[in-house]
Amino acid sequence: MMTEAHDPPPIISAEAAGEMDAADGKAPPPVVSQYLSIKQEHPDCLLFYRLGDFYELFFDDAVQASAALDIVLTRRGRHLGQDIPMCGVPVRSHASYLSKLIRSGFKVAVCEQMEDPAAARKRGSKSPVERAVVRVVTSGTLIEDELLDARSNNFLAAVALVQGQLGLAWVDISTGDFQVQGVPGGGLAAALARLAPGELLISDRLMQDPGFYETLAEWKSVVTPLPASRFDSGSGASRLEALYEVKTLDAFGAFDRAEIAAAGALVDYIELTQKGRLPRLCQPRRLAPGAVMEIDAATRRNLELTETLTGGTRGSLRAVIDRTMTGAGARLLTLTLGAPLTDPEAIGQRLDAVQFFVDLEPVRTTVRETLRRCPDIERALSRLTLGRGGPRDLAAIRIALTQIPTLRQTLAGSAMLPLLVQGCLDDLGHHEILCDRLERALGPELPLAARDGNFIAKGYDPALDELRQAEAEGRRLIAGLEARYARETAVPGLKIRHNNVIGYFIEVSAKLADKLLGNLFIHRQTMATAVRFTTVELSELESRIRGAGARALALELELFEHLVGEVTGRAEELAATARALAKLDLAAALALLAVEKDYRRPILDRSMEFDIQGGRHPVVETALGSAGGFVANDCVLAPDGRLWLLTGPNMAGKSTFLRQNALIAILAQAGSFV
Repeated sequence: MMTEAHDPPPIISAEAAGEMDAADGKAPPPVVSQYLSIKQEHPDCLLFYRLGDFYELFFDDAVQASAALDIVLTRRGRHLGQDIPMCGVPVRSHASYLSKLIRSGFKVAVCEQMEDPAAARKRGSKSPVERAVVRVVTSGTLIEDELLDARSNNFLAAVALVQGQLGLAWVDISTGDFQVQGVPGGGLAAALARLAPGELLISDRLMQDPGFYETLAEWKSVVTPLPASRFDSGSGASRLEALYEVKTLDAFGAFDRAEIAAAGALVDYIELTQKGRLPRLCQPRRLAPGAVMEIDAATRRNLELTETLTGGTRGSLRAVIDRTMTGAGARLLTLTLGAPLTDPEAIGQRLDAVQFFVDLEPVRTTVRETLRRCPDIERALSRLTLGRGGPRDLAAIRIALTQIPTLRQTLAGSAMLPLLVQGCLDDLGHHEILCDRLERALGPELPLAARDGNFIAKGYDPALDELRQAEAEGRRLIAGLEARYARETAVPGLKIRHNNVIGYFIEVSAKLADKLLGNLFIHRQTMATAVRFTTVELSELESRIRGAGARALALELELFEHLVGEVTGRAEELAATARALAKLDLAAALALLAVEKDYRRPILDRSMEFDIQGGRHPVVETALGSAGGFVANDCVLAPDGRLWLLTGPNMAGKSTFLRQNALIAILAQAGSFV
């Protein structure tokens, strides 16, 4: 029976090795000249240069990458009289290597083959395959699940200075969240601490300001300097208007020039790194001055809101209170903890939603169990709109959409819905047609990439079914051919195998190879322990199979693009659904927390009074557990008594008391029971 051959993986494929060989002993191989030309366009990046089944790195890039990745540094070819350093990573498993490089502070330009090697060979045996950089991967532009924390946002931020005013903009391209704000004097450090951006864009002119550079000292490892021209407010406005197809930005908010400059620089940088492609970006929202509680970096760090002083998440406030069921819900929890509101009415709407789920335990349980089955459609949608999604992203959207009817029925069955919950119910939308299409189209076993094929369900497209049948029939004939050849040659160990380099071949042990030498069997390769042959009949069958397989894959890719088009055509509706799922997840999670921990609904108003009765530190109480027992205490600060003097020996609990009341205030203004 025909089997797949498993030769040891080459350091470089045979086709790639041909490209690397020089035409003579003096001139560099054409592929090296092509590499140097592309590298010159991306001098600040490591170049992942596609050669067959590997991404190869050469010269200094190879030296740096081999050290960072702890992989073997080899040499192949010569340039200017010197051996060329080289290392590489397999294309199929490159994500883990890419993640390590990005975490190490590198940027990576991904250079793909843009044509079939057979087309290059028609131009000449030494003609290099056409290649181009399709994406520049940076710490702020990640979209792959393997490279991201599912429960945290990864913000790309930009700071612009226009006429003495600072503007800050940030976007998570994996979700499309896009916001801007004006930054008052001295407020930049607190704003950056709130966002914790994965990458920060700054103009080279601003970087030369000593005072400003000092403010960014904590973030210098993620700073990307750009020419000042990219922060021009006029150009920024034009970019944003073109992106959203509007004639003016007034409908989005009253942005000042610094905010527009920062937002425009973000869009420009995303387009630059994605090589002209843009993900779906929400309309930019302006964060009004004073809309959220600003917490300076030192206070935020010492309160350990999202990570501890040692850098881990275990033992932080977020880790202790997180009961969310989805990645999107967890990201929303992080955002609300990092930016507590200041408007009592807005806070009250959040608390109403939590109260709803506290009071209705059956509804809370059903909603949470339903959300448990919802994949992360925010990030799947972003990958699809960028053209980097796969069948599993379509399946993630399909699976999530199948849960919407249950959520709608559960929530609609309640008589009085709070405003926030009612808004979520409206935004869940109706996606029955799209859901049905995806249900019929996608098969049960899905590859990561569409190019791997075999993901369209049987019966969805008759033409595809016919091509698959033709391919399967060819494989059946090869199995029959193997049995006939073994019988006619009296070589029972004869096998017909296949690999991606030479296709189908007949293989026998070296000691039995003499039995196949003759007119029928054509020698192809001699291995250490085996000899490989082919026949005219086998070659003809292979051509039939390859032709049917190629046509089937081409049709699958065409069907995939149609499905992606249907999804991206409903991108705004799906994004609204994703936000609604996250809000429901967070409200239900905070309700469960309140029930489990006996938290109470806070009363908030616009007065300056702070009155806590029986307050408890949420993290310390959890650490003590049921055995230790936390001793509750009060704290009353009013206009006529705003000063407390805390005394006591070391380890008496003074700092615990201070942090406890700060965390209670943050939780209350974030919209949680306390």
